[in-house]
Amino acid sequence: MKVVNSSSKIIYADNAATTESDTDALKLMFNLQKKFFANPSSAYKISRPLKKILQESREKIAACINAEPNEIYFTSGGSESDNWAVKSSVLPNLRERPNIITSAVEHKAILNSCGAMKNLGCSVTKLPVDKFCAVNPVDLREKILPQTKIISVMLANNEVGTIQPIKILAEIAHEAGKIFHTDAVQAVGHIPVDVKSLGVDMLSASGHKFNAPKGIGFLYVRDGINIAPYIDGGAQEFSKRAGTENIPAIAAMALALEKNCRDINRTSEKLSTCVKILLDNLRRDNIDFIVNGGENRLPGHLSLSFKGCDGESLMHRLDLKNICVSTGSACNSRNTEISHVLQAMNVPEDYIRGTIRITFGKNNSAEDAEIISENLATIIKKTLTTL
Repeated sequence: MKVVNSSSKIIYADNAATTESDTDALKLMFNLQKKFFANPSSAYKISRPLKKILQESREKIAACINAEPNEIYFTSGGSESDNWAVKSSVLPNLRERPNIITSAVEHKAILNSCGAMKNLGCSVTKLPVDKFCAVNPVDLREKILPQTKIISVMLANNEVGTIQPIKILAEIAHEAGKIFHTDAVQAVGHIPVDVKSLGVDMLSASGHKFNAPKGIGFLYVRDGINIAPYIDGGAQEFSKRAGTENIPAIAAMALALEKNCRDINRTSEKLSTCVKILLDNLRRDNIDFIVNGGENRLPGHLSLSFKGCDGESLMHRLDLKNICVSTGSACNSRNTEISHVLQAMNVPEDYIRGTIRITFGKNNSAEDAEIISENLATIIKKTLTTL
């Protein structure tokens, strides 16, 4: 029996793009914004609670990734954190013609930062990936140069969900005396992240990817790593990022991350169920597709390529059914070219243009997966019969 989506219900399944803000986190943010409007850097007594909230938030976030509070720097989000990590590592050394190593499947915040540094005289080495979007540690070992200043490989890919062997890659980097950064924007709050176990020197995260508000994130910088200031001005963020701190958003981010980390195993099980239902139903209906990214993926993350279809058309036709999915990274939504990630993975030509990304979040249900699969199968069958 088919499950039909009611016309009034929106099914949101693009959680890799952004997540619905946690209710408790939003309530906290609005209450703080109304009650504590003072500048946290001021000396009078109404500012003191804000200083305490700032420190407590730093401690909460640090505990979630097994870091120290003084290793957490608040930013506007993942893109700023990525820019800061890459650019601060090479800008002081431009006369040496520094080298940056990254992967071919990074987020544009990393790739374009590398491109900007290349325009200033740096060299950039992009590591290839296999058909599952995974970096081979051997490739990294072979590509490190004496002038390499930073190696940046994402923890989990935003388009296909592949989890990279970061611990091994960081060990290789450190054996060569190099700094290792990971863009963990898609991973933090969704899989266990322990910076000490991973061995990373820097890590980027963005609040809106784990049910916190937009416009807030953080950069983890291991104690002992000398990072150049990103914004000059006041003494905020240990004199590394000037500007009055957004305490309401910071506190909301800390609460949202705490809640996600606390429920991480239960949520993962729920998302695995949603994924199984959707894939089982598509296979039951004899839909020809491939799952991109292999088995070692983020929970709830599906990049599916359908033979003979057009991903853009599938996305829009699902949207007419009040189902929200994407064709890949939301940052590339205006660009209809084939994803650089899918090209790097060598997805077969007769499948690659039929790619959509379905990413379940903690607010999705098994019924959502049933509805998406039923509508998707119907759309694909109608599409193929009219060709």
